[in-house]
Amino acid sequence: MLLLIGLTACQVSNDMAPDEQVINILETIRQDVAPDKRTALFAPQITQRGQQLTITGHTNFPEAKDTFLRQLSQEGYTVRDSFRVLPDTAQLNGFTRGLVILSACNIRSRPAHSAELSTQATLGTPLRVYERSGDWYRVQTPDDYFGWLDAGGFTLLKPASFREWQQSARLVFMPDKGFALAAPRYGARRVSDLIAGNILQLVEAGSDFTQVRFPDGRLGYIPTNELMPYQAWLATRKPSPERILSTAADHLGRPYLWGGTSGKAMDCSGFTKTVFYLNGLLLPRDASQQVHVGQAIEADTSLTNLIPGDLLFFGRAATAGQPEKITHVAIYQGNGKIIHASERVRIQSLRPGDPDFTPERLTTFVRAKRVLQGAGDFGVPFLRDVPWYHTDLD
Repeated sequence: MLLLIGLTACQVSNDMAPDEQVINILETIRQDVAPDKRTALFAPQITQRGQQLTITGHTNFPEAKDTFLRQLSQEGYTVRDSFRVLPDTAQLNGFTRGLVILSACNIRSRPAHSAELSTQATLGTPLRVYERSGDWYRVQTPDDYFGWLDAGGFTLLKPASFREWQQSARLVFMPDKGFALAAPRYGARRVSDLIAGNILQLVEAGSDFTQVRFPDGRLGYIPTNELMPYQAWLATRKPSPERILSTAADHLGRPYLWGGTSGKAMDCSGFTKTVFYLNGLLLPRDASQQVHVGQAIEADTSLTNLIPGDLLFFGRAATAGQPEKITHVAIYQGNGKIIHASERVRIQSLRPGDPDFTPERLTTFVRAKRVLQGAGDFGVPFLRDVPWYHTDLD
């Protein structure tokens, strides 16, 4: 009997029913450590013959594996253990850290360029690295999101080198877009494009151009007035409704891209995530995750309790027969207006009678969350408090 157990469902062979006791043990542990497959790995594959179990698969929770095996043993099962704990440090030769080397890299659901785009990460973003499959690596971003990134999108580091980068003098690129150049003059050959929020290492500051180092060792020059010291950038991130809405407006017209989370193109939650990141706050990746952070607000289609900067969530409200399903997120501007990524970043209205009224959004409005009052709490940390960006990850 073959039992394949993922994070959301069980697939079993057609000829035999699964052992209910094994499933119950696994489900209890899964719900405790890995209720969301996007941010946690607990995927055992179980072959069962009578009381004998062969377990393969992987997890990033060694304690969960130990608990699982112990409880199976206590129930009288004999276990052949091939259940891998990630990161696979032997396979990776100790290179369990990474830094993004492109202005924006694409992280996919499977180790293939044809796979769904799950998320993106921008230059200088720290990564955990868990395993390798050919030229692809399973990585985790600072919002705990898992996906597969090709070797051309980042540089592998051992923890000691990673710490050196994190503790070095770094700079943040400030304009919407620009370039690092091969020489300290305009018109020089381009080394890389850049977007707002990219993080580079300081080599030498100059009055007109500053020399920077990319995480993979490449050197370039950027106009000095386009850079801000990283610590100063963190200190000046003072998220307020005005600043959030100003940053959001800077993205008007940017194209929609499923899985996009950068200033180049973005989906709805990638847009909110990018806007809040540029103001020093780390939101979860997806709308269905963002809805679980921040302060709950009593809100309905009258919109009376909303204030600018609130996050509004859309989808299907819970009923007696089905759970809530969140499929979209927007930022509230006030006066019934929202700014969101829908086909492109744009402003629309939830107020009937307005020229840009969108009835489908009003009828699918589910709830709202307030992030800016109590910023840094309620599951939305300041970047300055996220260890990923400042120290090692252990």
